[in-house]
Amino acid sequence: MSFITIQKGITLADLDAWGSLKNIGGEIFAGGDVQAYGKATFGAPTDPVSAAYFGTSKGKYRLVYPFSEQATLIDGEVHITDESTGIKTVYKAGDSWFVSKGTSTLWEVVSDGYTKHYLAVA
Repeated sequence: MSFITIQKGITLADLDAWGSLKNIGGEIFAGGDVQAYGKATFGAPTDPVSAAYFGTSKGKYRLVYPFSEQATLIDGEVHITDESTGIKTVYKAGDSWFVSKGTSTLWEVVSDGYTKHYLAVA
């Protein structure tokens, strides 16, 4: 057992480079080859339950969620559109959301990058 504090102020520089967002299923529309970054805090993304810091560089892309996720934005600003409803929401540091597995989302990272912490359930 362990107790982990979710840290404020974590930026992309604090995370491990995971490579192109395309490698984890992202479809990039703008921003060149958007890069993904992360650092696990519990399990791995392929486990039934996992948690991690995650972020990308600036850009616009689509992600279809491979798991259900509760997340809190730690750094940056993102505009996320739920493609099933067309509803676009602006998120800034401290804002949180929940998204169900299979949801198609359109992300616009308007800051140089963003970092979130998420809890995922397969």
